[in-house]
Amino acid sequence: MRLFIILMAAYLIIACGSQKPFISDGAPLIHPDNLELTPNAIPRVEAKSRGGNPISYDVFGKTYHVMPSSEGFLQRGIASWYGTKFHGNKTSNGETYNMYAMTAAHKTLPIPSYVEVTDLDNGKKIVVRVNDRGPFHKGRIIDLSYAAATKLGTLKHGTSNVEIRVVKPRSNTTTTLESSPHQLIEQKPSNSVDKKPLLSPINSTNKEFLFIQVGAFSSLENATKIKHQLINELNASVSVKPNTTNPNPLYLVRVGPYIRIKRADLARLQLHKLGFKNIIYATE
Repeated sequence: MRLFIILMAAYLIIACGSQKPFISDGAPLIHPDNLELTPNAIPRVEAKSRGGNPISYDVFGKTYHVMPSSEGFLQRGIASWYGTKFHGNKTSNGETYNMYAMTAAHKTLPIPSYVEVTDLDNGKKIVVRVNDRGPFHKGRIIDLSYAAATKLGTLKHGTSNVEIRVVKPRSNTTTTLESSPHQLIEQKPSNSVDKKPLLSPINSTNKEFLFIQVGAFSSLENATKIKHQLINELNASVSVKPNTTNPNPLYLVRVGPYIRIKRADLARLQLHKLGFKNIIYATE
């Protein structure tokens, strides 16, 4: 849980003094190409999670009261981001923090919530899913994931002057967020795979699957060639998913699904070494 990690880090600083180095947060050693093309979070109807929604909680001597509802919420202030230090650890609601997903931390919004974040200086907008608590620095109102900060442009200066607005899901409709072919919204994962995934089987209790989208091709033949190449190189599950939402269909080549962030990261590094650099993460 992120709150626990923050409190333990503070304790270790006090207890250990200068005997041990402080593990600072930061960016990964390799910045994924086209990370700024990561699809926005897609708002959907979700019940409040069991974890992360106490009536109130205390951090560094200050009490925060969780809002009973996010209806009509609007806020302006400073956005920051968090990355490698928390990557793979538990968020406040018990999920695994993935710095490559479009998520965020907020002090008082119900978890989960979906918010549109607008950079008031460059005009960029993103949509993120709030599943964590923070930031607890004075004047900062939201902590963006590494991917979200990349897409909004926050990485350049470390913080951004933003407005956040809660967005509600559209019932029984498909939400279209971006027009880029690399950001086409995925549907259900394909049941047709060529080889058994490297991961343990996915079970019905998992709420979100992670795919690595290698590319979008206008030719099914080209997409299939890449698929078979990746199967031979990675010994992993690779699928071609047609997307017919545009007049000209595209065929998405995806590696996965993954349920463990670290295994997906290893596959991404393999793809990078093989020369596949225009890759993005997609979740379902």
